[in-house]
Amino acid sequence: MSRIGELLVRENLISHQQLQQAQKQSKDSGGRLGYSLTKMGYIAEADLTNFLSKQYGVPSINLSEFDIDEDVLNLIPKEVAQKHQCIPINRAGASLIVAMADPSNIYAIDDLKFLTGYNIEVVVASEVAIEEAITRYHDRVDYEEVMDGFDESEIDFSEDAEDVNVVDLERASEEAPVVRLVNLILINGIKKGASDIHIEPYEKKLRVRYRIDGVLYEEMNPPQRLKNALVSRIKIMSSLDIAERRLPQDGRIKLKLGKGREMDFRVSVLPTMYGEKIVLRLLDKSNLQLDMTKLGFDSQPLENFMKAIHQPYGMVLVTGPTGSGKTTTLYSALSDLNKISENISTAEDPIEYNLPGINQVQMHDEIGLNFANTLRSFLRQDPDIIMVGEIRDFETAEISVKAALTGHMVLSTLHTNDAPSTINRMLNMGVEPFLVTASVNLILAQRLARRVCADCKEELPSSPQALIDLGMPPADAESTTVFRGRGCRTCSETGYKGRVALYEVMPLVDELKELVLQGASTAELKAEAIRTGMQTLRMAGLRKIREGMTTLEEITRVSTSD
Repeated sequence: MSRIGELLVRENLISHQQLQQAQKQSKDSGGRLGYSLTKMGYIAEADLTNFLSKQYGVPSINLSEFDIDEDVLNLIPKEVAQKHQCIPINRAGASLIVAMADPSNIYAIDDLKFLTGYNIEVVVASEVAIEEAITRYHDRVDYEEVMDGFDESEIDFSEDAEDVNVVDLERASEEAPVVRLVNLILINGIKKGASDIHIEPYEKKLRVRYRIDGVLYEEMNPPQRLKNALVSRIKIMSSLDIAERRLPQDGRIKLKLGKGREMDFRVSVLPTMYGEKIVLRLLDKSNLQLDMTKLGFDSQPLENFMKAIHQPYGMVLVTGPTGSGKTTTLYSALSDLNKISENISTAEDPIEYNLPGINQVQMHDEIGLNFANTLRSFLRQDPDIIMVGEIRDFETAEISVKAALTGHMVLSTLHTNDAPSTINRMLNMGVEPFLVTASVNLILAQRLARRVCADCKEELPSSPQALIDLGMPPADAESTTVFRGRGCRTCSETGYKGRVALYEVMPLVDELKELVLQGASTAELKAEAIRTGMQTLRMAGLRKIREGMTTLEEITRVSTSD
């Protein structure tokens, strides 16, 4: 592949510098050069595949368009397929057509010929596509294995009695393959620690993907003929209208797993071109981590956050994109504040977890129950602490600010990239600068980074320059040991297991308030916040690298440079 690298440079598809960086990356990670080139974004997978196809005079294929027969697949064991980065596609007489990432590997071709007894005809596919195909076909889930440890009699899909259509439920239950498939999808999602399950219909296939530690993985491709039955089964379980196929619907499933364990699934159905797509959000109360010391907080940011939420009044804002753990942070704060002496009310859309001792209100925009109207009602309910799911408009922002200024502690979220930009977001909504400085105690921005798998964690060769490029001081970079996950059964060969939060905590100190009143830009606010001791998201990420919790690639993925 090093010769291929030189040819790519000669054809001006990559630069010499990019080739050197990719060679270093592949050497450090133990991967192949082509994989490093595509993963680092130096060349598109399709361009590399087309180049290899022309270079070796063999056809290139798109593996996602193939449905490989199991008999053909079993001709080459998974271990051999991974070793040679190949996968069999089809048989034609005495020949076996095999997709390979490196068609020039004569040793691999001879090995496959000896192993299978077939003449090997090579086609070229990208290394990433071959890896995905190996995972998709060889890691197909066995229903009996998934159900191992679960007593079928203990599994109960429970709905409120008045919402159950018993006739439909019994009729759907008669289709045993559909019932088993849905049970398989849900329970396998629980066992793998998925946060979301995506069931997606396309023109020629049905796809199930799991979001594990923030990243989507393809899990299975159920028979397409079961598409409508599968959607109807899930709709019935979540008390939705199976006859309505043109409008989005939202519902909920409660799954009882025996031994007192419950799992809630938030169900969203969306009509698409080829059928209805279903996304299920898994809400596991037993896994809700409310201990803030275990969420990933460093000592000083945690001290600042705790001090802010225990003020008698004011506003604490948590920001970040969808899926960054904002709700968990707010629930953790509410759990700490939840005392008999405090009246706590929350306006949420949707309510994700039921917290005893807290008055939680679900928003219903269609009947006029929105954040602004609910907030007005809260203020007539003698509140001490108010949590607003999200500040989306001026009206909600205005009432939240007034509540914070009249003796209430207000917790809420916004969608901004970092803590300093939240100030300008509120100003752009129409809130006056003097109201922002008077009401906001602290702003917290956060992201979730994947943890290195503890079972396959290994030390990488020292690379201080890569750490310096990320923003780490040279002295720290020299003494930092970098780790990666090699990939094992525990982490499903990803190298990551679990997540850790990165926090950027910005208390609104007097110096920052003065800048806000002067109309300072986001960059000026950020520079002053760092000067007064704020740890940015990138700094928090570098600290997690120093502690051996995560990798350089993961911190680059979830944070931007300062």
